[in-house]
Amino acid sequence: MADRAKSVRNIGIMAHIDAGKTTTTERILFYTHKSHRIGEVDEGTATMDWMAQEQNRGITIVSAATTCFWDDTQINIIDTPGHVDFTAEVERSLRVLDGAVGVFCAVGGVEPQSETVWRQADRYKVPRIAYINKMDRIGADFFAVVEEIQSKLKAEPLPLSLPIGSESAYEGNIDLIRMSEIHWDQDPEGTNPRYSDIRPELRELADIWHDKLLDRLSAYSEEITDLYLEGKPVPVELINKTIRMATISQHIIPVLVGSSLKNKGVQPLLDAVVSFLPTPEELDPIKAVHGKKDEIIELVRNEKEHFSALVFKIQHDREMGMLCYLRVYSGVLKAGTSVMNVNDKKRERVNRLLRMHANHHEQISELKAGDIGVAIGLKFVRTGETLASEGYPVILENMEFPEPVISVAIEPKTLSDQDKLRAALENLKKEDPTFGVSENEETGQLIISGMGELHLDVLVTRVLEEYKVDANVGNPQVTYRETITTTSEHTETYQRTLAGKDHAATVKIRVEPRRRGEGNLFISEVGKSALPATFQDAVKRGIEAAFPSGIFMGYPCVDIQATLLDVKFNEANASEIAFETAASLGFDSACRSASPTLLEPVMEVDVMCPSEQVGDVISNLSQRGGHVESMESRPSYELVRAKAPLVNMFGYSTTLRSLTQGRGTFSMEFSHFARKT
Repeated sequence: MADRAKSVRNIGIMAHIDAGKTTTTERILFYTHKSHRIGEVDEGTATMDWMAQEQNRGITIVSAATTCFWDDTQINIIDTPGHVDFTAEVERSLRVLDGAVGVFCAVGGVEPQSETVWRQADRYKVPRIAYINKMDRIGADFFAVVEEIQSKLKAEPLPLSLPIGSESAYEGNIDLIRMSEIHWDQDPEGTNPRYSDIRPELRELADIWHDKLLDRLSAYSEEITDLYLEGKPVPVELINKTIRMATISQHIIPVLVGSSLKNKGVQPLLDAVVSFLPTPEELDPIKAVHGKKDEIIELVRNEKEHFSALVFKIQHDREMGMLCYLRVYSGVLKAGTSVMNVNDKKRERVNRLLRMHANHHEQISELKAGDIGVAIGLKFVRTGETLASEGYPVILENMEFPEPVISVAIEPKTLSDQDKLRAALENLKKEDPTFGVSENEETGQLIISGMGELHLDVLVTRVLEEYKVDANVGNPQVTYRETITTTSEHTETYQRTLAGKDHAATVKIRVEPRRRGEGNLFISEVGKSALPATFQDAVKRGIEAAFPSGIFMGYPCVDIQATLLDVKFNEANASEIAFETAASLGFDSACRSASPTLLEPVMEVDVMCPSEQVGDVISNLSQRGGHVESMESRPSYELVRAKAPLVNMFGYSTTLRSLTQGRGTFSMEFSHFARKT
């Protein structure tokens, strides 16, 4: 089946929670004959939401991958979560995509999480198409959403179709390129779009927007400018070619419209994906670091180059073991061959290759440049690592993930479950880079950390139900940080006799605070002549090992600069272990006299609520120590943006439901660490 594809598109579908991403993906799978019936999120039958929890909760948790075909084009689709707690899933998906479809609700417009994923896509320079969904809903306003895309996302939206009617009167679209009407009234599933001439009463509106379309495109094509000024018709092929060029160069965002639930507007969206989003070969060469030469090189995205691929997701399957989702950037990967895990410098063998369709799969013999697939047989690889050919080890740009800010204690109910629990947590840690597991040294308790209450709730449910581990789970706790507020110097001498040999070292260390968010830094002002390189490395190791262990409460240290000022070095009794230990103890003592303080995570909170309850919502946020930063009026709700300490936001979803009679929703993501008041 894969052989008949003339070209490939790697796309993601991204949006705010409840904008209709998964419903849109289900329609795409139906119209491309990948599924024989339309799955529904509301009924828990969505193909892409295959995990039991996704069906129960009605949200997407993991980014599912699938492959379908449209007009002889192979489309690899990743349906990403919309909930802010699963931001890592969106981040790693965008890293490997060539294009994206941003789905917006015609009622809600550009919602907070839409802005977050849009910023992530900006960072990875992903060309995008916008699809305004839910035109059948009460309060739907196509033109208001187009304006919001421009004002809030700082993008340049270019409508390619207009809705005919809205709310219950929404009946079809005007295609501004072909200048015709499209209706989906032939059958209930909308399989056969019907094209017709634009009726007289809509002609003036269509002409105005068609002229706007050509006027915008004339900035990117002299041919269109000449034809437009001469009053001659502009060929459809020329319009499409210019839109494609401007989309790939990210100058414009083509905008389409529809109602996925009512089976309207999805086929033009598929046409737009094929017509306007890039093939892998059309994108710039990808930058990589050559492992041996340690220099930045560029890899051309074709099959003739040396093999390179990025592992962007890991999933555990009971029968097949570890499924490694990877994007091949250059060369060819064949089943049964060995590859190099360049980050860990380990040789791995690829036993089988699969093309995934949510949780179903088909076995294939090879993956070529531009393909997304799954490798089975890799044992040590982790998310974000690079696979390459052994003779040409290159490391692709790594993915960075935010640190977890919320923790719970988890312990097995019986001793026999202890190993099962550790194995389950280890698997989940490999799958999810924003999931942390640590052990409390004093109590021996296992502590798991995540991005939010929902994130931890999902992970704990997976441990209990998927891995069948009986465990007790504590209440959520905030993960604090420690830092210093003044500068301090300390001289530490370490002297011990170990195994009949004297070990001695003296170091003088200065610690000083850095600006919030700058991270920790170690600097040595001692020359190599005064302290040889191996001992300098030992001092660095000692201080860097002390950063995570805290100052007075055991939380990780942040934003501290440690400087090695002076040493006493005697070759007769100097040792690396002495300098490492002296540096660690010296750092600890210096920090204790530098007015240490506790930092707490502050969250960015976006609350959407009816206008009549906005006063109660703001009052409650203030009681929780929140500071309201802005308010926006939307057609159907008020959006309140605030910052609040995480410790005060536990259980907020229950409070918000009672304040707003169940109509309010909110999203919350980590903003920064601030001094605990």
